[in-house]
Amino acid sequence: MTDAAAAGGSEAAVRAALDGVAHKLIACDPALADTAAFCAHYGYPEDQSANTIVVASRKPPGHNAACVVLATTRLDVNGMVRRRLDARKVSFAPPELTVQLTGMAMGGVTAFALPRELPLWIDAAVMERPWVIVGGGSRSLKVKVAPDVLARLPNAEVVAGLATGPD
Repeated sequence: MTDAAAAGGSEAAVRAALDGVAHKLIACDPALADTAAFCAHYGYPEDQSANTIVVASRKPPGHNAACVVLATTRLDVNGMVRRRLDARKVSFAPPELTVQLTGMAMGGVTAFALPRELPLWIDAAVMERPWVIVGGGSRSLKVKVAPDVLARLPNAEVVAGLATGPD
């Protein structure tokens, strides 16, 4: 399957997951999919943007999770995430593993349409926003949605202190 075909399938799965949910789809230039570039170009505040980051344990291997944090914060990989995964060493999943686990490329990973076996942890600070911009399943789509929609997704859990930073 080509990258374009995989992206189309991810977008279709995301659109299906959003059926019946209030949201706004935002098309974007794939070259501008990274949060800072997207926000600067399209005029959205970074503190209203949330990134979905896949993490993976190295010791022991095979413990993975998707984490949603505000773009203005930092995922606490070596603290909260490591403890929650019950692992000694944890890092951001490499691009290949991210695609393998989610079917989505970095810059388009979203909480929507994730496999049910992948835990989804949402930083509590995300829930304080009236809306957030998240990935849309590919680098050419974003989704504007109320955070409570994220918390209702399968395997979703709101976690206080998942991220650190100014928010």
